[in-house]
Amino acid sequence: MAVYLLTDALRFPDPRHANPDGLLAVGGDLRPERLLLAYQLGIFPWYEDGSPILWWSPPRRCVMDPAQFHVSHSLNRLLRQGRFTVTFDRAFPEVMRSCAETRIREGKGTWITEDMIAAYCALHNAGFAHSAEAWREGVLAGGIYGVSLGAAFFGESMFKRETNASKVAFASLAQKLSAWQFTLLDCQIANPHLQRLGADDIPRTEFLARLAYALTFASSPDRWG
Repeated sequence: MAVYLLTDALRFPDPRHANPDGLLAVGGDLRPERLLLAYQLGIFPWYEDGSPILWWSPPRRCVMDPAQFHVSHSLNRLLRQGRFTVTFDRAFPEVMRSCAETRIREGKGTWITEDMIAAYCALHNAGFAHSAEAWREGVLAGGIYGVSLGAAFFGESMFKRETNASKVAFASLAQKLSAWQFTLLDCQIANPHLQRLGADDIPRTEFLARLAYALTFASSPDRWG
């Protein structure tokens, strides 16, 4: 299948036309309007510094119903202990930068470039991108960030500086989404940890159907803090 070259026009090809690896298109820009359209279509940007912008719609998607988030006995005990204080939208740029720094420190490379940070901070300022932060004695210990549209939350990345800090941030986010009756938490790529927490690995067709339902609910762009 062909990989599409985007122009300045604000449109994407059908996400089902992605190649077998999930790559759909190249080029375009990261302005908020394009990012929001991409997420509405189940597409996300993922690329490295020095590369053109690459847009993906994977053949399979890791998703979770926030109400089905599995809190293990050990995680429940950790939440009750109150070792970490959790906030929302208090340190969005710092969470993004910490996610990038963690991956670089681990030798994994990162798609969270300066351009991506600027683009998602613009979405955050518009009320569509959010973070959950776990603090220990006033110091940021872990967090997660992503994009919210309708009743869907698209998780982008998470980090930890202390053991279990990211788990607490993720669990607190899932609980908030469940309380607000969100129907879809997109985790993008499956791994055993996410599946232990209740995530399913589903085909693109099912993901797009679940996304379409989540988008029948109105978005409420606002700060969560």
